[in-house]
Amino acid sequence: MTSADQFEAIVGEHYEALFRFAMSLTRVESDAQDLTQQTFCVWAMKGHQLRDLSKIKTWLFTTLHRAFLGARRREVRFPHQELEEVVEQSLAVFPNPVHPADCSQVLAALARVDEVYQATVALFYLEDCSYKEIAAILELPVGTVKSRIARGVAQLRKILMPNGEIPQRRHPDRDLSPIQDREPVSGF
Repeated sequence: MTSADQFEAIVGEHYEALFRFAMSLTRVESDAQDLTQQTFCVWAMKGHQLRDLSKIKTWLFTTLHRAFLGARRREVRFPHQELEEVVEQSLAVFPNPVHPADCSQVLAALARVDEVYQATVALFYLEDCSYKEIAAILELPVGTVKSRIARGVAQLRKILMPNGEIPQRRHPDRDLSPIQDREPVSGF
C-alpha cells in the first residue's frame, strides 16, 4: 500500500468521527470542517512519527482537541465576529443526525454545559470512546474523565429536565444512561 493509499484509508476510517467531535466542540459546521482538515494536514506532516499505528485514533482526536484549544485561546485574545457570522452560526445544522429534533436539542443543551465538561461528555456519548481513550485524547487522568462526565451529564439533565421530571423516552436506544451502568466501549 502506498503512503497516499494509507492516508486515504485513514481519512476514510476516521473523518466522520473526527468531524462529529469537532462539531460538538465548535457547533459551527465550517469551523468543524476546518478543524478536521487541519487535523489531517498535521497527520500528513507528522503522522510518520507515530510508532504504534494502533493509536492513530487517539493521536487524531488529541491533535484535533489541541487545535480547538489553540483556536479558542486565539479567539479569547482577539475576539471579533461579524453580524453575518453570528447569524450563520445560529443556523448551522449538524449533518445527517439520526433523530434531528433530539440531536439538535441535545447539542444545544451540551453547548450550555460548562466548557470543561463538554469534550468528555461528547467523546463518551457521541463518539463511544472509553475512559482510557478520553484520558489519552484530553491528556487527563481517568478519574478526572469519569468525574467530568458525571458532572457534565448532571448539568445536561438539569438543562433538559429543569423540573426534575423524566420525560417519556421516544428512542430507547438513545438514552443518556448513568455512567455507573455503562461499560467503556473499548480499551487500549
